[in-house]
Amino acid sequence: MPHQVKAVVARAPGAPATLETVTVPDPGPGEALVNIQACGVCHTDLHYLQGGIGTEFPFLLGHEAAGVVESVGPDVTDVAEGDFVILNWRAVCGSCRACRRGRPWYCFDSLGVTQPTTLDDGTPLVAALGIGAFAEKALVAAGQCTKVNAAAPAAAAGLLGCGVMAGFGAAVHTGGVSRGDTVAVIGCGGVGMAALAGAELAGATRVIAVDIDARKLDLARGFGATHTVDSTATDPVQAVRELTGGFGADVVVDAVGRPETYRQAFYARDLAGTVVLVGVPTADRTVQLPLLDVFGRGGALKSSWYGDCLPSRDFPQLIDLHLRGRFDLDRFVSETIDLTDVQGAFDRMSRGEVLRSVVRL
Repeated sequence: MPHQVKAVVARAPGAPATLETVTVPDPGPGEALVNIQACGVCHTDLHYLQGGIGTEFPFLLGHEAAGVVESVGPDVTDVAEGDFVILNWRAVCGSCRACRRGRPWYCFDSLGVTQPTTLDDGTPLVAALGIGAFAEKALVAAGQCTKVNAAAPAAAAGLLGCGVMAGFGAAVHTGGVSRGDTVAVIGCGGVGMAALAGAELAGATRVIAVDIDARKLDLARGFGATHTVDSTATDPVQAVRELTGGFGADVVVDAVGRPETYRQAFYARDLAGTVVLVGVPTADRTVQLPLLDVFGRGGALKSSWYGDCLPSRDFPQLIDLHLRGRFDLDRFVSETIDLTDVQGAFDRMSRGEVLRSVVRL
């Protein structure tokens, strides 16, 4: 029997998010119905709301979520009723060209549901990143559910579903940070803070946080930054070089995704160093670099998709590190709210007042 639940919907680009009653189907083959316990308010949801990701309105927002499986459809074996899970938007298909080559973190054909959640009038909703978890219940592909230790708090665990995993993975997986490296992270929102924490955990000896907000730079030290750079007061490229013996950092993570920050990342890295772009740019942004500099500086220019993560591998490991006190997920949670305050959370995020607001259900 379909379920009538409250959920947050984006009806038109630029319009405020609205709390509405939606209809969630029972799970079909390969699907799972999840009782959502917590869902983070991510910049990606704001991009959906503003019309920056697709035009298929209305959208069902929310994707950084954790909850408990209520029921599963036929042929589902990896998760079962009662499992505590983190939702992910890369449900590995196992058969695309990336998966066949042993690179499932690049899966090019991620699984999703076949049944849409709908508005009261029957209008189908497009779920943000194939999840749609600003809702009391969410229907997802079973492969989007990763079972983790139920001792983890849902408000913190759900953040691995996107922002924290993206930042951590940008440093550790895409950037390949290892012991003794120097690392700079440009942009200290939730993703950037996770990159700082990942770099520290990987053994980087010098971790430099760069931002325009003094409040975020103060917070960055709690996430592993050994040095901070206020780029409104000093040239960040020069500052990073001065802090690395004049050479530049081994790995520079751009967690902003603007042309100016990407150029800063490019020139703040050492010869043969690595630039990682994890901040999501808008479609109108372009960057120009002298091709001779691209050649002459060597190294690698990489983009990080979801932190190049493999949820089945990484989510349980990071939850275990959290429970052992080695990777503090609670620190990312600035506030907990209910579904009625999601639009307010978007506003606070836009003003830079929070790392993550988390909806508790």
